[in-house]
Amino acid sequence: MADSIDRLHQAVVAAERADPTTSRTARLLRAGRGKMAKKLAEEAIEVVIDAMNGQTDAVVKESADLLYNLVVLWVAAGVQPKDVWAEMERRERLMGIAEKLPKHTVDAGARRKIVALDRSRARKRH
Repeated sequence: MADSIDRLHQAVVAAERADPTTSRTARLLRAGRGKMAKKLAEEAIEVVIDAMNGQTDAVVKESADLLYNLVVLWVAAGVQPKDVWAEMERRERLMGIAEKLPKHTVDAGARRKIVALDRSRARKRH
């Protein structure tokens, strides 16, 4: 799995220099992080809906879309897959492979504020 994500990451990085008229990835990268985040959220919601409806094949396909959009956002944010793998290994050492770190272990200063995903829509409403 990590190899597939690493290859996808390399392809997305290469697409930064591609022609946006012929590359969907290049177009998405140029659209900005807000658009990328919106696409990622949409795919996550589709995975959830398909899972709740018991549509296993659709969950598989939408999960692939979700991973693609996650990697695109990683590239825009300067995140390397190896850094995510290192964090997963760190968490596994602390909590075990199937556990997420409890919220109370997160430094209060590291908490994120909520931001609008599509600022253009927010401006149009006012």
